[in-house]
Amino acid sequence: MDRLFAVLDAVNAVMLGMPTLLCLLGVGLVFTVWSGFGQRRALTHGVQLLRGKVPGVSDGGDGALSHFQALSAALSATVGLGNIGGVAIAVSVGGPGAVFWMWMVGLVGMALKTTEVTLSMLYRDVSDPDNPHGGTMWVCKRGLAELSPKLARLGLVAGALFAVALILFGITGGNMFQAWNASEIARAYFGVPTWLSGLVMAVLVAAVILGGIRRIGSIAGVLVPLMCGIYVIAALYVLFVNAERIPDTFAMIFRCAFSPAEAGGAFVGASMGTAFIFGMKRALFSSESGIGSAPIAHSAVRTREPVTEGVVAGLEPFIDTLVVCTMTALVILITGVWNRGAIVQWDAPPALVEVGEQQWAPSSYTLPSTAHPGLIAGDQVFIVTESDDATRGKLFGNVVGEGAGRSIQWRPLTAVEPPRVIEAGVFADYPGSTLTAKAFDSARPGLGQWMVTLAVWAFAISTMITWSYYGEQGVIYLAGNGWVVPYRLLWCVLIFVTCLGYIRTDIEVDTISTVALGFMLAINLPVMLLLGSRAMHAYHDYFRRRRSG
Repeated sequence: MDRLFAVLDAVNAVMLGMPTLLCLLGVGLVFTVWSGFGQRRALTHGVQLLRGKVPGVSDGGDGALSHFQALSAALSATVGLGNIGGVAIAVSVGGPGAVFWMWMVGLVGMALKTTEVTLSMLYRDVSDPDNPHGGTMWVCKRGLAELSPKLARLGLVAGALFAVALILFGITGGNMFQAWNASEIARAYFGVPTWLSGLVMAVLVAAVILGGIRRIGSIAGVLVPLMCGIYVIAALYVLFVNAERIPDTFAMIFRCAFSPAEAGGAFVGASMGTAFIFGMKRALFSSESGIGSAPIAHSAVRTREPVTEGVVAGLEPFIDTLVVCTMTALVILITGVWNRGAIVQWDAPPALVEVGEQQWAPSSYTLPSTAHPGLIAGDQVFIVTESDDATRGKLFGNVVGEGAGRSIQWRPLTAVEPPRVIEAGVFADYPGSTLTAKAFDSARPGLGQWMVTLAVWAFAISTMITWSYYGEQGVIYLAGNGWVVPYRLLWCVLIFVTCLGYIRTDIEVDTISTVALGFMLAINLPVMLLLGSRAMHAYHDYFRRRRSG
């Protein structure tokens, strides 16, 4: 498994490296200016469309969902564990500065989302008016052929490649990331075996996805607003309790966005580049801006005007990143769990010994009888190490045994020279959403245990439901309707398989959940630039007609 993750890390370093993320920002800025700062229209006209207050365009036309249902279905994929577990990963690895770069993706993401959804609405397949199909694959197939007949074959190939990347990201990010986080938080707080959580989630998801997009839209229209409201209210409570720390927290976010974040406690430090990459990557994962997935749900909307759904879609990154992600980040930073102290103190750190070729681990370590009673068999812990070049890292292990016989079974660290153990003890590992839950708990005991656990499960199930539909559209594009049922069954089986213990840390779940993102960006961003003039022409024409009455 370690070799597999090394390969995936190498792929991510290329496909989601600094050049790709800078291109994303650049394209977002282009469409921000081209649309006349369309973010403001999403916040004004988009809200009117959701309320059904725009005569002549708020009803009628081909499609299966209302504007509100389509936005809710898309939000059920974006407002999910990316907002809870993803933000926690961004902060724990990239530091406070990662939050600033998440905001940047949220702002330009509003323009990106408006453009890609407008394109999808212009080129969607409405041969079945009650079950339309859309997304980047259809934009590639129809839009490039319309641009030039010579590009028709390229459009077919690009559409097929995008569909493959879409299915892969659905399986890893829309399925495995969600299932792993939900099962991990249930294990951490309630001792529920992860396989049992996986089985329950698989059954719940299967009960919904067999009903198709109408059932998905109906459930998302109720579940998403409810869980968002509860989560934001709880976050506001934590911020109110710690109100005096808010100014310093914002100052720290801006400072660490442009300078290295200092190591301390459980946080091993982060360069400006790390903050940029993890902030951008996790916000991209969360908001899905520019990757071409959300247009699939929006393409099922019922409307006479294609541009209207593009305007509504601009609200997605605002709600997802600028509101919900910000709440999570502030709670984690203000409560201090991101750079928490050790859970078990020691007088002298253990020496690392070579347990294999260039494999280093503590010789042995039995937990003292006075060690935190909450540490039970199966819990993951880590110690902080430092190499000769002053680079810090984490060496993980798992608690085994019970009571006074508890000890730690370490997973060796690979290094040419033995690293040094620093910091004064053993740290409890809070991967992904568990870190967020612990932050809520620190403000009011039990708040994270119950509210965040319920939110994580609701977010995870809603995201898996919607992403199953996204991946299904890729299957339909590639192989037709005959493969839909086998795909749905495979989807549910993978939920269960993910919870069997193959993924162990937040770094591993970050790696596996973002590996297909770069391929989706590599196809969608050039297509947006090639066909952007058509989307912007339709966009400005719609508002010109609105102004003229």
